[in-house]
Amino acid sequence: MYTKKSFSLISSSPLAVDSSSSSSSLAVPCFFSRIPRFLNLRIATSFKSTTSTYHPRSLTSPLAALMFPENTVLSDVCATGISGVVAFSCLGFWGEIGKRGILDQKLIRKLVHINIGLVFMLCWPLFSSGLQGALFASLIPGLNIIRMLLLGLGVYQDEGTIKSMSRHGDRRELLKGPLYYALSITSACIFYWKTSPIAIAVICNLCAGDGMADIVGRRLGTEKLPYNRNKSVAGSIGMAIAGFSASVAYMYYFASFGYIQNSGWDMIIRFFIISIASAFVESLPISTDIDDNLTVSLTSALLGTLLF
Repeated sequence: MYTKKSFSLISSSPLAVDSSSSSSSLAVPCFFSRIPRFLNLRIATSFKSTTSTYHPRSLTSPLAALMFPENTVLSDVCATGISGVVAFSCLGFWGEIGKRGILDQKLIRKLVHINIGLVFMLCWPLFSSGLQGALFASLIPGLNIIRMLLLGLGVYQDEGTIKSMSRHGDRRELLKGPLYYALSITSACIFYWKTSPIAIAVICNLCAGDGMADIVGRRLGTEKLPYNRNKSVAGSIGMAIAGFSASVAYMYYFASFGYIQNSGWDMIIRFFIISIASAFVESLPISTDIDDNLTVSLTSALLGTLLF
């Protein structure tokens, strides 16, 4: 058993930290003015056994990159605006690339697949911990769900988006894979959020893993899998490596803000198992029949629930 150590920062400055905080952490203010405190970085100083259980939204104290720590609602509203601009700017960028025909349509579709979810997850530290922050953040992919429905049903037209997110330029394709993609990210955001490694596993295997499977498979996939001739050995390996690498990278990213605890080899091995399992399920014929955006997300979530 490890010994917990509590540190308190005593200062006559108005930015002195309240030592009565229930969490064992050292708060380091990063801006030396009274208000607004745009960034308050908390460094975890408590140690737990690697056998501890991970719970969604189990941490509520780290303020991390909140813009207004004294008013979390205002901070979450601003974070939603910033994240929305970032996410929809990415979509607009790839939409223009698709409209101008600069890159192959299939490649653009997979680059969008990889890019959007991972960029959105980079914005999560801007939101507060707990259900409030999760709900505000989920508005971004939630709006994209509505957008996919409107485009897929033909309520309004956006040629660039349709080309960048569909296989054959058919708007009805947006009601399948792209819609499931947005639903998966929204669900991971609401039900697991940034304090759970399960959210990391779901989004990283869905975005980085599944996206790279197609890119690598089309270029290096000469050797096909014996149980599915539509999938390649190279594509499955590429998916496992990409999903695992992204998961580990985001594990350290969120751990640096104090959201993920026990971010060591124990958690890395679990991410590896989930990525291998997700790559295997994606390679099965059932993933083609149903949609790999669903099968990969469900596999990551279910196995993550068992392992974490």
